Amino acid sequence: MTEETIKILAKAGDTPLTTSALPFSAAREDHSRGVQRFAWLVLIYNVAVILWGSIVRATGSGAGCGEHWPLCNGTVMQHSPRIETIIELTHRVTSGIALVAMLALLAWTFASTAKRHLARFFVIAAAVLTFNEALLGALLVLLGKVAHDQSASRAVYLSLHLANTLLLLAALAFTAHFLSRERGFMRGSVEYRAQGVASIGLLATLFVGVSGSLAALGDTLFPATSLGAALAQDFSAKSGWLLRIRWLHPSLGFLAGAFICWLIFTSAWRGRNRSLAMGVVGLLALQYLLGFADVALLAPTWMQIVHLLGADLLWIALVVLTARVCIVPIGCTESICHLPFAGLRSK
Repeated sequence: MTEETIKILAKAGDTPLTTSALPFSAAREDHSRGVQRFAWLVLIYNVAVILWGSIVRATGSGAGCGEHWPLCNGTVMQHSPRIETIIELTHRVTSGIALVAMLALLAWTFASTAKRHLARFFVIAAAVLTFNEALLGALLVLLGKVAHDQSASRAVYLSLHLANTLLLLAALAFTAHFLSRERGFMRGSVEYRAQGVASIGLLATLFVGVSGSLAALGDTLFPATSLGAALAQDFSAKSGWLLRIRWLHPSLGFLAGAFICWLIFTSAWRGRNRSLAMGVVGLLALQYLLGFADVALLAPTWMQIVHLLGADLLWIALVVLTARVCIVPIGCTESICHLPFAGLRSK
């Protein structure tokens, strides 16, 4: 039975559409539990690496290894290293492990899936973005765009780095999600719904993340002594441009948040995606609270890390929700097609 025939019969009501009537590639198939778990583990590990990278930036430790890459201070072994060196070197080592894990996930995904599996596309994208992440990180070090550098080019490289990071997390989340699906994971067996508005929502969230990285850089380079002084910095003609654009982050955050809530309440609040949709809204509310706390406490390092963790979790949840709402098996309805929550199988 062709996919077009299925659509016609479903619309005409001539057959009780069941999973047996779906194309073979859309029907249930059990992937290796090992590769599923490994994919989610790689995603979680990358979040940890990203958080450590934020510590590098917040503590000004980016120059801890000098302008050397991949070696630290031009050598393999470090004798009596400074704390900045330890922080930066740890980030490089954990990033190297992330690269190896990414290559392992790439090989395992191709070994355990068939051609046209959606996870293959996303794991390739994740691998490319991982290498790009390493390249951008190396350029920041080799060009001296670390520590207390206040140049505009540093902001450009940092923005590209953060955008690449979020895209990498998205690719890993899509990979893990489609590996964990029981049906609707092959090209040709799925249909795409509401792609335009979903893409706008994801792009808006990505821009909020990039503006947040610039705001955090401003907090690091130009620390304020009080909340009043911090607010005065934002609107002073004598302040650097990083401080004068800091207001963009909360403004974009509220606009993107309103748009995301509208998308959720109009397309994902009911049915099988309700729990995940509620989780996204909850994480969004938490991010607003963390943002207010970050400003009130004058952006201490630990609060910046917690705020970034919340942002990463919100981004991943939003990506998975997008996959569940917008990429569904052909003929999928609430009564016959159940996609496991966040990629976890239901009994």
